[in-house]
This record gives sequence, C-alpha cells and structure tokens, in this order.
Amino acid sequence: MNSLDILRREAELLAMSAIGQPPHKGVPACPGLNLGETVRHVGGGYRGVLAWIRLGREPRAGEWQDYPAAGEDTLDFMRSGAEAVIAELEAHDEDEPCATWWPDRQNYGFWRRRLAHETTVHRMDVQGASGVEPGAVADEVAIDGVDEVLTLWLGHKLDVLGVRGSRESLVTIQVEDHLWLTRCGPHGASAWRVVDPEDTHVADAQVSASPMTMYRWLWGRLPDRMVEAIGDHDAIAQLWALLRLATK
Repeated sequence: MNSLDILRREAELLAMSAIGQPPHKGVPACPGLNLGETVRHVGGGYRGVLAWIRLGREPRAGEWQDYPAAGEDTLDFMRSGAEAVIAELEAHDEDEPCATWWPDRQNYGFWRRRLAHETTVHRMDVQGASGVEPGAVADEVAIDGVDEVLTLWLGHKLDVLGVRGSRESLVTIQVEDHLWLTRCGPHGASAWRVVDPEDTHVADAQVSASPMTMYRWLWGRLPDRMVEAIGDHDAIAQLWALLRLATK
C-alpha cells in the first residue's frame, strides 16, 4: 500500500466532490458537521502536520494556519494545504525520523499513513454531504484503516486522553481472515492483531464485516445494523463509544 499515492488521490477526490456544493450541506454520517467545515478542517489539518514536522514537536495554537485567510476560498485553502504537505512528505523516505504524536512510529511514514486515512474518511463525508454514495477503497486500504483505528486511536489515543471504560471486556474484530482483539475497561484500552483464531475464544463478543464496511463502522460512519455482531452487545457498545471519544 502506497500511502502517499492514496493521500494524493483522495485529496483530489475530496476537492472534486466539493466543487459547486453549498458549504452548509450536512454530513449525513456526522450530525452537526457540514461540507464546508469538513473541507476547512482537512485544509487546517494539513497545515498542522506541516507545523509539527518543521517544529519537531506538537504545534501550539496560533503556530499554523487553521482557517482560510480573509477572502480565501475554503476549497483553495484545502488544496494548497494538500499540495504543501504532499510535497514535504514526498521529499523524505518513510523511515526517516520525524516528530509525530505516536511514540511507536516517529517517522514520515506515520504522517503518510495518517493523512491518507484522514483524507479518505473525510472524502467520504464530503461525498455523503454532496448526495453521492461514498466511493469504496481497495480492500488493502480499508484493512489497513481498520488496523490504524484500532491500534492507534483505541490503543494509544484513549490512553493519552485518560479515558477508560467502565467494565473489562474483550471484543474480536473480524474482516475476512484478518482478526484483532480489543480490550477495554477501567485499566485502559488496547488492540492487537491475532494470528490464531483459537485466541479469540476468550472474547465476550465479535463484530464482523467486509473491509469497507468495517472501516466506516469503526470511524462511526455506519450504523450497527451494517455489521454482524454476536455475543455481549454491551461490550460492543462500550468499544464503539470509546472509539467515538478517541476519534473525536
């Protein structure tokens, strides 16, 4: 999977999907979010990543341009941000050291992958707001997105936020022959890949879906009826609620 190619393609798809659309159109999967704010958020996010890279640390408020300048078109703001960050990432090898917010991956590859999925998810949001059925991604991309949301957001971001579950539970996530176990509870959350299906027998519940459906469900873009859930539904509800806090 070439994350930089995905980022480049998804940024252009997002922009094309927004052309000519009223900015106030709501994103069906995210009540309260509209098309214009989504495009603005992505453009500001690109600049925030550039600031993080160039400063070598998390940028503070005011250290990057998060909103278009006076008179600047929001779509132009997003596109210029994409061009700048893609050029920066393209100039460095994936393994080259770089400041990031994930201790396990301090390199440019982290930002390539992170922005590829960030842009893909919001491209689907913009398409939904435009009244277009969100276009699918390759299974390989969706499966990598499932891994990222589980290991990075659930397994790391919740700990940074200090958010905990109310009860210990294990939930298996299954996408074709790919398996993950997630653990949530008062002692924190974690997620890891499972090779032997026998290892999932300890789980309280299991959620299964196709790659694209699972990708979107974990990001809160699809309702529960779109996935197959068996076992303890309270455990699944806790996982889903914690993911909403992690990816907020």
